[in-house]
Amino acid sequence: MGACATIVSPALLSACLVVFLPCLLFQGGLRLGRKSNRGDPYHPTLDNKSSIQVVHKHGPCSQLHQDKANIPTHAEILLQDEARVKSIRSKLAKNLGRSTNLDQSDATNLPAKKGSVVSTDNYVVTVSLGTPKKDLTLAFDTGSDITWTQCQPCAISCYKQQDEIFAPSLSSTYSNISCTSTTCSSLTSATGNTPGCSSTACVYGIQYGDSSFSVGFFAKEKLSLTPTDVFDDFLFGCGQNNQGLFGRAAGLLGLGRDKLSLTSQTAFKYKKLFSYCLPSSSSSTGYLSFGYSGIPKSVRFTTLSTVSKRPSLYGINIISISVGGKRLSISASVFTSGGAIIDSGTVISRLPPTAYSALRSEFRKLMSQYPMAQPLSILDTCYDLTKYSSVDVPKISFYFGGGIEVPLSPKGILYASSISQVCLAFAGNGDNTDIGIFGNTQQKTLQVVYNGAGGKLGFATGGCT
Repeated sequence: MGACATIVSPALLSACLVVFLPCLLFQGGLRLGRKSNRGDPYHPTLDNKSSIQVVHKHGPCSQLHQDKANIPTHAEILLQDEARVKSIRSKLAKNLGRSTNLDQSDATNLPAKKGSVVSTDNYVVTVSLGTPKKDLTLAFDTGSDITWTQCQPCAISCYKQQDEIFAPSLSSTYSNISCTSTTCSSLTSATGNTPGCSSTACVYGIQYGDSSFSVGFFAKEKLSLTPTDVFDDFLFGCGQNNQGLFGRAAGLLGLGRDKLSLTSQTAFKYKKLFSYCLPSSSSSTGYLSFGYSGIPKSVRFTTLSTVSKRPSLYGINIISISVGGKRLSISASVFTSGGAIIDSGTVISRLPPTAYSALRSEFRKLMSQYPMAQPLSILDTCYDLTKYSSVDVPKISFYFGGGIEVPLSPKGILYASSISQVCLAFAGNGDNTDIGIFGNTQQKTLQVVYNGAGGKLGFATGGCT
């Protein structure tokens, strides 16, 4: 298909837009309907015992897909995405490098914006907690470290969730962490807040970019990722005061690099290695897999870097970008001045303004035969495709340290609110020194492999299609 990928039948695209995110149909690619993954070497879910199904929390494959009135609009999604990015930037700012002391009386009264959604952790998995075990659907996030869920008796406040709220009093394996222990003090690096104390119990508190938060007891419990992968004494937050509209998920699964993250706590078994594939649309499924099983030889690795002010983030080294097979003329210093991370919770990739300007200019030139549409929030390059039966979209590839090329799926290039507003799914930062982010739209259908112990990040195409 040369330098372009062909999108076929935009009329069919509009029919797919009844789901939360657009289903794009590509020539030689996705077929309308569900495709079996049986025998697919890139999809270990069916044969890897250490894998969990991943679905979009607002899609029809999710058990959280209940009240359509609470599904955010595309403009709201992008506004929430901007709030998350601003939160990441603020935590990296020099004048905000210190942790905040968590006072018990203050912690239970943290402000939250009514109706706000916690960041943009759109992908959820189901795990089990306790003895007897209780299933919980949690958003997973490579940009967060602590795992938490809402707990009865919800001493202050609990938001509405789909699963039954976890009751520690009914589990024989639950116990609180002492507030005088070194384990309690380790919360500072994982949450950015100094832990508190209630009687003798350790109190955690974590607040997100949109002012949503969770506060409660730091505890340990039996965690079952799969029927065969069970971990005793897993450290997690048992939330007694939780505010924000979390999309009816029961909490969050933290996959960052801090020692309290799920990745670190299970390192003795998985060696800090996990991979995932984010589904191509809200009506399809992906997976989150732990350990080496199911990782194909075709994965190509780049070296992870360390973000000095927040080492729990997964730093990456972007070298260059190509559009339509042409490498953009961007100085390497443009990407190194602010650095970059990969983040499963950010929807739209953020680029240095110099790099975004070059990408946008070349993309617009190659799309000049299509009429432009009004911008959509932070997305300023949009097209009206209502009159076209097929559309040629310029291919885009990212090049990371080590010389590896990662070609994006067409679904990683475009974000569609409707057939009349299909947008380039990138945005520019305010300054070249702002941190760049490789977001979850660009990661769609890629198998992304995190080798924390080896300090590497890998990519393979065709991950869950």
